Amino acid sequence: MGFHHVAFATRDTAATHRFYTEAMGFDLVKVVTAPTDHPGGWAKHLFYDTGGNGLIAFWELHDERVPEDFDPAISTGMGLPVWVNHVAFHAEPAELEVRRERWRDHGYDVLEVDHEFCVSIYTVDPNGILVEWCADARALTAEERERAHAVVADPSPPLEAAPTPVFHPAQARSSHTSVR
Repeated sequence: MGFHHVAFATRDTAATHRFYTEAMGFDLVKVVTAPTDHPGGWAKHLFYDTGGNGLIAFWELHDERVPEDFDPAISTGMGLPVWVNHVAFHAEPAELEVRRERWRDHGYDVLEVDHEFCVSIYTVDPNGILVEWCADARALTAEERERAHAVVADPSPPLEAAPTPVFHPAQARSSHTSVR
């Protein structure tokens, strides 16, 4: 079962809107404005069509309980490396180069990683959230599924070799948050 939508907070609606419409190519399809559960508070909830039978949404919050300087980054805001919590969108293998160059043309650095079973490109959105386009390189095997069940409960699993990332710096505008 797929997601209907995933929602995050934003401190900069204009930058978020530009990123998700221009750099990602998503369409803004709905904005809900409503009071919050706190007197005088209100919020905007922006919904973008991801083109894959799902939506990504962002909250613009106006509520005195929310600190003005909150960090919307879902990993670094909690003291984790940027790559831990992230959002991955499906792409076909032939789309990756076009999507990578679109990000670079919009001023975003891109990290590319061949994970062997899939290839991914990554950048960081204006909220500090790592965003990924991921293309399957091949189907997963029965052996990989069996190993997954064996490894999930192993407190000291054998480690695989880390992939070698390729860094593609931004081509235009000022560089945004780095993915390195």
